[in-house]
Amino acid sequence: MIKVSIIGAASYAGGELIRLLLAHKDVEIVHLTGNTYAGQDICAVFPYLQGGIRHEIIALTEENRAQIIAGSDLLFLIMPHGQASGMAKAIWDAGKKAIDIGADFRFADAGVYEQWYKVKHQSPELLPEAVYGLPELYRKQIAGARLVGNPGCYPTASILGAYPLLREGLIRDNSVIIDAKSGVSGAGRTPSSGNIYAAATQNMKAYGVAGHRHTPEIERILSDISGKPQVINFTPHLTPMARGIHSTIYADLRRSVSGQELTELYKNVYAGEPFVRVHDHGCWPESKWSSGSNLCHIAVTADKRTGRVIVCSTIDNLLKGAAGQAVQNMNLMCGFAENTALPLTPVYP
Repeated sequence: MIKVSIIGAASYAGGELIRLLLAHKDVEIVHLTGNTYAGQDICAVFPYLQGGIRHEIIALTEENRAQIIAGSDLLFLIMPHGQASGMAKAIWDAGKKAIDIGADFRFADAGVYEQWYKVKHQSPELLPEAVYGLPELYRKQIAGARLVGNPGCYPTASILGAYPLLREGLIRDNSVIIDAKSGVSGAGRTPSSGNIYAAATQNMKAYGVAGHRHTPEIERILSDISGKPQVINFTPHLTPMARGIHSTIYADLRRSVSGQELTELYKNVYAGEPFVRVHDHGCWPESKWSSGSNLCHIAVTADKRTGRVIVCSTIDNLLKGAAGQAVQNMNLMCGFAENTALPLTPVYP
């Protein structure tokens, strides 16, 4: 049994993390923090948890931070950019484990992080110790880690979709184009003029065009896979659905290959992966197929007319794109079965 705390528990990802951990037989939730809702019972913030958990949300202060860390074996950090890096240093110095669900530990270079996120990294000396938390690529490193940077939702779907192509050297350098769509929950719980119902329903819009901060995260891992720098085009879109990521990836092929051959390659690469489903050629995944699960659904084909490959990859942005992947990483870090407490069957329709 391990004791865990969630810093930033009143977020959408925090609510999903609580829901998953309540089903984990080897975990006890000991602290929940959230400054906006400090003093409230978590069930007042998330009434659907009524009867499942009794915890007051406390404000994270300098006075109680050390106490929270001392009473926890592992902490999940769901904090504004730039804040988790400071908290992680205290956790590291106390000899405890941390999973950052934000972006502070997704980069090897503090300068790149600061350029794209416009905040100062408080613990650059910890970046070499942090492992990128995508188990399908870095499972062994995660199992031995004390600090994990949970990937972003768009990067998770996009990297898993492109990985076999780069691993096998099938596509031309710097030819990857990613057109991705997200549900409104990806914008978080705080209302804004762009994500309220009247603005988001019956509407679709691109944002962060030619400058979204997930771009360097994706480029870093694709470069790691290929062994040489990769520059991509990444364009995200907000869609009128509550949750989900649908990523369509295009790239120039180095040689002629059939869609069926590519499908067989993907099935071989992901054989035995508990949370990746590669579909038969011609069967294209939909965002709802991942909803409420920790699954990534993938399909691939070749367009012989243009000489390009096309991949579609879907995940639930709050599960495999956030809380589910964090639990998957926790399981690896703590020696539990990797699929413990993680749903394999989606909610449909």
